[in-house]
Amino acid sequence: MVTMGDVARLAGVSKMTVSNVVNNRAGVSEAVRLRVLEAIRQSGYRVNVSARTLKSGRTGVIGLAVPEIDRPYFGRLAAHVIDQARRRGFHVAIEQTGAAADGEIDAIAHSRTLQFDGLILSAVELDRRDQRLAGADYPIVMLGEQDFGGRFDHVAMPNEDGTKAATAHLIDRGCRRIAMVTGDVAGTLNVVTRRHQGYLAALAERGLTPDPALLVSLAGLTMAAGRDAAHRLVDSGHAFDGVVAVTDTVAQGVLRGLADRGLRVPGDVRLVGFDDVPESEFMVPSLSTVAPDHGWMAAKAVELVVGRMQAPLRPTGQHVAPFELMIRESTS
Repeated sequence: MVTMGDVARLAGVSKMTVSNVVNNRAGVSEAVRLRVLEAIRQSGYRVNVSARTLKSGRTGVIGLAVPEIDRPYFGRLAAHVIDQARRRGFHVAIEQTGAAADGEIDAIAHSRTLQFDGLILSAVELDRRDQRLAGADYPIVMLGEQDFGGRFDHVAMPNEDGTKAATAHLIDRGCRRIAMVTGDVAGTLNVVTRRHQGYLAALAERGLTPDPALLVSLAGLTMAAGRDAAHRLVDSGHAFDGVVAVTDTVAQGVLRGLADRGLRVPGDVRLVGFDDVPESEFMVPSLSTVAPDHGWMAAKAVELVVGRMQAPLRPTGQHVAPFELMIRESTS
């Protein structure tokens, strides 16, 4: 069996250096790190995870469970979490929950079975009263809109404040008939209902009455659903001069749908999204959007889950990400 000493001799470094590289510790130059990794590849060396776990009590792995990997927002979040975890010497294992309570419970169970050191979970449907949470007694940080009553550390998006700022921006641009393209606002507490509250708050603050005809609900938060919503909105015959889309992905579909009906953005309708996914800056027109600080959220989540490993009994906390309103061509 190939040992760490064999790798050290092949790379021309000490065993400690190999250990530092394997455990992703600081203090190793990039050139040396690459030499050690090449020696590991050539030798076929494999880390004895069981032995390392017994010795340190940790596997060096943090779980990240998100609703859907193929959404731009969650891909971006995962990249940030991986970067922040690496800086602290951890690897990240990613799981998809399907935005369902069963999937979210499974992610918690799998993280324990696989002996992850902690879990960052973007919860959509999981309820704090769910009896299956009884075994969730190891480091977990919740992302998303659900309220777990202080049971877990929680990092939240600026949903209400961000959407309120986006809606107020449209009003400042002269819009008075502002539609919202979103999900089911009559549902449980989630990203859709929170962003809808921000929209209503901005209208109320500026003395505008929301028109139920301008609230367009979607079956799913996809580009196709956004395009269909824009078609329905235009075909309804109700006048509108602005649109708040619940996400940038939906906004991309709305832009396509408005173009299908011969409406120009921003000439006829101004459009704003939420999330600031990378594609937003490169759309034609480029999309004005609420930009939560994704890097801050990832750094805070990793900081909290690692802190929970070190101090399991410390009080939990809720943290809301800062945001910036990115003003681009779609509202200019």
